[in-house]
Amino acid sequence: MRVHTDLASFAHVRRPVLTTGTFDGVHRGHRTILDRLNQRARRDDGESVLFTFHPHPRLVLFPGDQDLKLLNTQEEKIALLEEAGLDHLLVVPFSRQFSRMLAADYVREVLVGAIGVHAVVIGHDHRFGRNREGDLHLLRQLGEVYDFAVEEIPAQEVDHITVSSTKVRNALGEGDVRTANELLGYAYPLSGMVVKGDQIGRTLGYPTANIGSIDPHKLVPADGVYAVTVDLRSGNHRGMLYIGPRPTLANASRTVEVNIFDLDRDLYGEAITVRFHERIRGDMRFDGLEGLKEQLHRDREATLHLLSDRP
Repeated sequence: MRVHTDLASFAHVRRPVLTTGTFDGVHRGHRTILDRLNQRARRDDGESVLFTFHPHPRLVLFPGDQDLKLLNTQEEKIALLEEAGLDHLLVVPFSRQFSRMLAADYVREVLVGAIGVHAVVIGHDHRFGRNREGDLHLLRQLGEVYDFAVEEIPAQEVDHITVSSTKVRNALGEGDVRTANELLGYAYPLSGMVVKGDQIGRTLGYPTANIGSIDPHKLVPADGVYAVTVDLRSGNHRGMLYIGPRPTLANASRTVEVNIFDLDRDLYGEAITVRFHERIRGDMRFDGLEGLKEQLHRDREATLHLLSDRP
């Protein structure tokens, strides 16, 4: 997959077959669209293209809105789109000026003039242009004028999966990573760098790697303990991860930290990715560290059972 970061670099693409959208999560519904896109491109002897934006339009239009949490970092999204078999990813910087472009101008100047679109494969409810004025009907009309095909993905082909990025966010916000993973089609990831913590876990026999430098717009699941797999430079490992304010400890701040099974080495400064598989329990307060230690033992046993089929 080739990644283009401006329209000027998008050249010499054979019969571009295009879809557009933010595709946050690249979930099962998105992959239905991408599968149709790739099929149409092969049928027309063309190349598949996803036209998207960075940063997310809401971050530009509503910069004071702190509520938006994304399912993918840009790096995660690129990797998922490549796995989906996409030929080209066109990532254009989003701006207020772009948001004010009339729907007809957007089609004429961008899709036709800059990209040279051969066909558009789009969901039944797609809207585009200033104030979302453009719809599938207008796109079909403009396709006749500028000689490009429009292929609609009917509601039943996407909606039967009942997938949306909002449903995934809601599930993760409740700690229901099993449902989120079913909707996504993969284990939800969270990446960062290992930073130094207060080393309380080490005194309990459960040393943890504290995860810092998490993308500020990335959605972190609800507080609690989770069964996870961990990607490090040394390979893939199993572990249990805690998210929360550590209520048993006085004046503790919210942390994301993972106890990695069968690994005993210094990880400070190393890149780390955890992939969520199941929530073991919600956050709990204990009367003392001994009670916490006993619960951690139970958490480890539950995690090992849930991840027993993983190396």
